Amino acid sequence: MTMTGADGARRATADGTADRELVRAAAEVARTRCRGDNHTMAAAARARDGRIVTAVNAYHFTGGPCAELVLIGTAAAQGAYDLDTVVAVGDRDRGVVPPCGRCRQVMFDYFPELRVIVGNGDRMRAVPIAELLPETYVWADQQLDDAG
Repeated sequence: MTMTGADGARRATADGTADRELVRAAAEVARTRCRGDNHTMAAAARARDGRIVTAVNAYHFTGGPCAELVLIGTAAAQGAYDLDTVVAVGDRDRGVVPPCGRCRQVMFDYFPELRVIVGNGDRMRAVPIAELLPETYVWADQQLDDAG
């Protein structure tokens, strides 16, 4: 179940219910756009204004970006700088896939209030990104003030 905010955006409910429309969008991209070994994951995010942005990973043996990282750049290119919820879905009907550690850190740094959809079926839920990073490293907190 999603709810619509004052700005018209549909969001996950406060109880953590997953945004199933967002999951369907990512699953459709995974089914129709992921082909071969280069593109195996799709991601979808809902911007605060309600728009849904999608992307796929760009696998490369040197460490090509995950779908969630491509999604951040794609969203920015479309003027969506404030993401509310994100989900990643694997190709070949693998379902929702939780973000890797690098993606968790990057998403936390860009969007500390972001909710991430994890789990499958009846266990699917939206959780705050901070819950996926226990003892979270906050880069800004570690910077020294040279004004000293």
